[in-house]
Amino acid sequence: MPDTLTEAAVLDAADRLVAAFAATDTTAYFACFRPDATFCFHAEPARLDDRAAYQALWADWLAVGWKVIDCASSDRNVQLLGESAIFTHTVRTTLRPATGAAEETYTERETIVFTDGPDGLLAVHEHLSTTPE
Repeated sequence: MPDTLTEAAVLDAADRLVAAFAATDTTAYFACFRPDATFCFHAEPARLDDRAAYQALWADWLAVGWKVIDCASSDRNVQLLGESAIFTHTVRTTLRPATGAAEETYTERETIVFTDGPDGLLAVHEHLSTTPE
């Protein structure tokens, strides 16, 4: 078990990921994920089986004017599991779904699995679910 995987390191990795998402910074955001990362989003009909699939979806969103306005993380929890960690939180996101569309705000629960490897601490899985009304 690596001595470098700490709660602070996981929170730092999560902060970088959330900040890049909040800034709609494509390069910085996708640099937070391993190429083989998987994604389960409640609004999508199927699991995205790798980072490239999510990047293609992201590019489609950007093409219609989608943009993140704000993103805030709260109720954060870290579970350290050897070379991996599970990060869970509540995320409140405001976005513009398309050019000219009204902003929308969502509160969701998210789980991100991070793994420590030669490229540092990167996300290998992300699962986003709705919160009860």
